[in-house]
Amino acid sequence: MSQGKKRIVEICSGLAEDVAARQGVEVVDVEYVKERGEYFLRIFIDKPGGVTLDDCQAFSEEIGDLLDEVDPIPQSYSLEISSPGVERPLKKERDFERFAGRLAAVKTYAPLDGRRNFKGILRGLQDGSVVIEVDGRQVAIPREAIAKAHLVMEM
Repeated sequence: MSQGKKRIVEICSGLAEDVAARQGVEVVDVEYVKERGEYFLRIFIDKPGGVTLDDCQAFSEEIGDLLDEVDPIPQSYSLEISSPGVERPLKKERDFERFAGRLAAVKTYAPLDGRRNFKGILRGLQDGSVVIEVDGRQVAIPREAIAKAHLVMEM
């Protein structure tokens, strides 16, 4: 991610966290991406029991006003507010603790014990590493080694 995009995500994340605190929701992720020549600012929100369309609408209205005021994005873009879905990303330390006991997938930047993809039961955090049980064996993956982590829908 370029420095410009990273800075936009940082600013927008801060604004989104302020709105989330007022509205009783959690910011799961903020993305600023270019797809097919168009820019999108995507903010994923959640709350216990899940978010409703009304939650997304209220969040969109408040964050939209703030974004217009602060104007952190130089080009035109589309704002999208949604739920992270069943296979929500795991990004923050509290995510790895909160969803302990659930099925998760973790991908690392570089191989760890000869592999980059791990799927198993999330066991939480221990000494700065994410612990996941894969095939009956607990694997500790340093957080900085994780490229992507998300819940997996259990069948």
